[in-house]
Amino acid sequence: MAILSIQSHVVYGYAGNTAAVFPLQRLGREVWAVNTVEFSNHTGYGAWRGEVLGSALAEDLVQGLEERGVLGDCEAVLSGYMGDADVGQAVMHGVRRVRSVNPTALYCCDPVMGDMGRGFYVKPGIPDMFKNQVITLADIITPNQFELEALSGMDTSSLALTRKAIDALHAKGPRIVLVTSFREGVSPLGSVVPGDHIDMLVSDGKEVYRIRTPELPFTTIMAGSGDLTAAVFLSRYLETRDSKRTLELTAAAVYGVMEVTFRTARRELSLIQAQDELATPSCAFEAIRL
Repeated sequence: MAILSIQSHVVYGYAGNTAAVFPLQRLGREVWAVNTVEFSNHTGYGAWRGEVLGSALAEDLVQGLEERGVLGDCEAVLSGYMGDADVGQAVMHGVRRVRSVNPTALYCCDPVMGDMGRGFYVKPGIPDMFKNQVITLADIITPNQFELEALSGMDTSSLALTRKAIDALHAKGPRIVLVTSFREGVSPLGSVVPGDHIDMLVSDGKEVYRIRTPELPFTTIMAGSGDLTAAVFLSRYLETRDSKRTLELTAAAVYGVMEVTFRTARRELSLIQAQDELATPSCAFEAIRL
């Protein structure tokens, strides 16, 4: 069985498929990568070269898989940064194609749109597409706190309000909501000051769990961490089918990679150097039911 990963691609560094494919493979997953953009580096550098590859190519590649008769071997679709709204339509079409031959296939959507302190960094039309179309198809969604607010239209400055926002997303269709970063008392466009910890939340529609890890004092935004988190979470959920255990395994792996990255003082994720943290994390964190 395989995971179809439809995301951006960078030549240098780690973002999109470059941050997701290797972790999935390291966890023993077969991955079919479809790239939606081809950039020299991620956009956090402020300058890059390359282009959005467009929806036609994504559609064509998935059709090629269908013609090989292998889509029935796809157990999950993972999507991330889309480049433009037309690519989003291609992703949704791809999900439907996979489910037409394997109705049990999961769709994990990382609704990449923006972040606290930065606001939106995607093209107009993409937030509404995620909110009104894409997430209604998803089994699992992995927004950060800013994206949770954008998708729900609700305040997340407190834990109680955040749980209401999560419930609003469940009502749109997703069975699992993973909030990949959560800080109480932070407004959407306010500056984010690193504290001594950062939380992740997961909800399966019945129970909500929180896990807390130390927050490492990076001086630059670490691109690719959300892509890494979504990939690890999807792989571990396919393995456990348990949201609490999946959260614990994901938090341990991501923290391990980030800790190695911080120690090596790199601007890019140290995925190769920290690859053992993906499979056998050196730290463990306990998820608490709220």
